[in-house]
Amino acid sequence: MSEESAVLVATEVEDATADMVIAQLNRRNVPVVRFDPADFENNTLGLSARFGTCSAPVAGRVRTPSRVLDLTRVRAVYWRRPRWPTYKGLGQGDARYAAAHVRYGLGGVLYALDGPLWVNHPLREGAADYKPAQLALARRLGLDVPPTLVTNDPDEARAFITEHEQVIHKTLRSTPYERDGVQLAGWADPVTAEEIDDSLRSAPHLFQARVRKAADVRVLVVGRRLFAVRIDSGLLDWRRDYSALTYTTIDLPPALAAALRAFLECCGLESGSFDLTLDAEGRYQFLELNPNGQWGWLEGATGLPLSAAFADFLTRGEPS
Repeated sequence: MSEESAVLVATEVEDATADMVIAQLNRRNVPVVRFDPADFENNTLGLSARFGTCSAPVAGRVRTPSRVLDLTRVRAVYWRRPRWPTYKGLGQGDARYAAAHVRYGLGGVLYALDGPLWVNHPLREGAADYKPAQLALARRLGLDVPPTLVTNDPDEARAFITEHEQVIHKTLRSTPYERDGVQLAGWADPVTAEEIDDSLRSAPHLFQARVRKAADVRVLVVGRRLFAVRIDSGLLDWRRDYSALTYTTIDLPPALAAALRAFLECCGLESGSFDLTLDAEGRYQFLELNPNGQWGWLEGATGLPLSAAFADFLTRGEPS
């Protein structure tokens, strides 16, 4: 695309990871327009799009307080951590109406753009964010997956735990959860058959046989580039204490690296963060994909050129 075409970065105001990528794009003299859909609520984001009146399928502009972007000059869209407005100052009905029109107005215009690279397209990212579907795809691609049960049947859950002896419970999706005003995290935690009661019937839960692991592995794929980091901690869930972690950059077996790239291709994604575990027998086991996982802290901890890889890919503006 033209030298003047820009990278559109959709994210919230406080996003250190996006800041790293934007800094790399600035070093490459690539124009960047950063915005957050939530800014419609404070009237600092503008959108105008025309259809059927010019040679392009869609033409128009996105306006932020500091930038104006011609919609026909979008090289790539980095859909990072955008927030959708909630319109708390409006009544319930008006707020729901306005929020829907932002999602389907702005979203519809951006989805209508012809040609830009998406990292990642939100519709494909949303479809890829289902853990049961991820586990099934991983098996189809020949990856090892720990025995897993998704159920709301207490008897099934108790039988599974008894069969595998050491079992953990994991959330099916990371979801904001608050109790007594305190924000709680959804860790992977051990669970026993005695803890299962009829309250399980209220919703499906994910149970997984505990892996006798030697280490965890986080893998970031950007286009065709792959970066793998071994994480040693001794913790069941390494996210509980980042100060306890040590990192080692590693090379994955070629067949495993190819399978992870194929996984993203099957999902229609250009990037993703995989969580694997390395068991005591030296086998890699697939745990999950986060289509838009955090990786910024790994660059500082390992020196891997992760933000540069994103910037290079967005600059090219071409799918992998």
